[in-house]
Amino acid sequence: MQTGNTSFSVTVICFWLCIAVARAKAMDNMEGNTATSEKPIRRSISLCTGEQEYVHKRKQVVLESLISLGINCTADSVPHITLLASGGGQRAAVGLVGSLYQMEKEGLLDSLLYLGGVSGSTWSMSSIYSDPQWSSSMDTAVSRLSGPGVELEAAMAWLGERANEEHFCLTDIWGVLTSAGIMKQMDLRHLSDEASRNVTNPYPIYGAIEKHCFSSGPIEGKWFEVSPHEAGFTELGFFIETSLLGSKFESGELLEQMPEMDMVKLQGVLGSALADEETIREFIPPWLNVSGQMDGAAEEYLRVYNALDKLVALTRSTIKDPTALSDLDKLQKILEDKVKHNKSAWLEPKSSEERKSLSQQWIMELLAAVETWSESLEDGAFKTHVSLLTKKVLPKIMTWEWGTTRNFLYQYQDSMVPTCLRSQERFQLVDAGLLINVAYPSFLGEKRDIDLIIAPEYSAGNMFETLTLARDYAAEVKKPFPDIDDKILEERDWPKDCYVFEGKENEPSIIYMPLYNRRNCKDAEEVKAKMEEFSTFQRPFSQEKIEFVLETAKANIKNNKETLLAEIHKAVLHRRNKRKSVLR
Repeated sequence: MQTGNTSFSVTVICFWLCIAVARAKAMDNMEGNTATSEKPIRRSISLCTGEQEYVHKRKQVVLESLISLGINCTADSVPHITLLASGGGQRAAVGLVGSLYQMEKEGLLDSLLYLGGVSGSTWSMSSIYSDPQWSSSMDTAVSRLSGPGVELEAAMAWLGERANEEHFCLTDIWGVLTSAGIMKQMDLRHLSDEASRNVTNPYPIYGAIEKHCFSSGPIEGKWFEVSPHEAGFTELGFFIETSLLGSKFESGELLEQMPEMDMVKLQGVLGSALADEETIREFIPPWLNVSGQMDGAAEEYLRVYNALDKLVALTRSTIKDPTALSDLDKLQKILEDKVKHNKSAWLEPKSSEERKSLSQQWIMELLAAVETWSESLEDGAFKTHVSLLTKKVLPKIMTWEWGTTRNFLYQYQDSMVPTCLRSQERFQLVDAGLLINVAYPSFLGEKRDIDLIIAPEYSAGNMFETLTLARDYAAEVKKPFPDIDDKILEERDWPKDCYVFEGKENEPSIIYMPLYNRRNCKDAEEVKAKMEEFSTFQRPFSQEKIEFVLETAKANIKNNKETLLAEIHKAVLHRRNKRKSVLR
């Protein structure tokens, strides 16, 4: 009986796909879509053909999954369900692996049509998608977190190649060290390789933002999304094939095709919260965090110090040799002593010019200390690798250049393109978590027409902030979003483990699941303590910390399976009602 229903369902879903494709083409024609063989830039608010085809085939996987869960669903009522993982550094990277692992064990993973991520969660996304069959068994992804990692030699070989490229910047350094030191994998494939895969896994969407527009441009120019098929600006509707991201464009024409960035560099782009100068404020030592002491000069000094500190910590995670580890410990102490030694001098009354001069002096002393330490190392492979870092990396720390990529909208003649994009030959793609720490913008509105968002929350900061920011963003771009009861915001310090925000007609429903909550923390103080213990910006987690975050994330899914099932069932009804309203 089920076989007959499935065959009928495939026929019906094919019928509806034809209607969807026809509507999309008609919309593209109305919009003056430029996606032809001659025009490399596609302008449209609709899905590209490649994503449409993937989603159509993936719906059959979702349908079979829902039937196996005992949910009454037909091919024309398959809901659009996405899991949107928040950012949060290694806490988010490990937490997402735990959440997906438990969803697979509970038989829920194949209900997902999409998987979206920003910041730290994209680190684990880029890692797990290296396995074309990852969603059929998450054991490999879990075991990799505890694996031997990547040797420093492999990381430095990759970095040495990138250092010769025109747009070599701190993104490359961050990408290779987070890949090797945190995700313990150097994934040299390209995201566009996934465009030809089968539909075993949910369709991935990675979020970033453009730094210039983020600082001073319109909201439509801020959010940038990357998928296996396309990369571009979500709200503006300008896209290119993902393989062309980084190629040279002018006035809408492709002038020179460059090699596509690999997943190591993309990981650096997507998780580069340090690119934002404001983020440095999180590293302010207590003695400097007083009124009148924190200014541009202090921030610049701390920016350099903390970049060096993180560089040492991540390099340490790729090394096993005891002598090399001892040498890095010495450097770490040298840097710490420098900061402590300068404490009293900084607190003395000084003019802004004197403070700026002092900051520059101390920065040069920090860099000189690193070079002196480097020269003192014994000759060998480690000294060679350190030499590469000091010669290539230290200058980039001084210029603080992140995410530099050729801009495909350079000199593009269209009034919809903001000046902050049209006038720049290059743009800077950085961590989307600086705007909203969940990839809501890519999944709002008619384009992907989402019924249900499953949102495991791994973020630091104020609980519910990602929801309220997304709500405000949706209002500004005039897209539907479910109501958020302000009374719930009063629970931010000690949240429940699961909240449901019901969508009505065109709004998606959201299942919001804080990592630390009333079920696993006895009070607000314990939630705060856990967030501090597993803070976003710290040295790579110990094995004990990895296991703790994994198990916490797994438990959150397991404890709320019934809620997830109930909302998935509602999503089927939501999709069915949408279809009926279209047919009226």
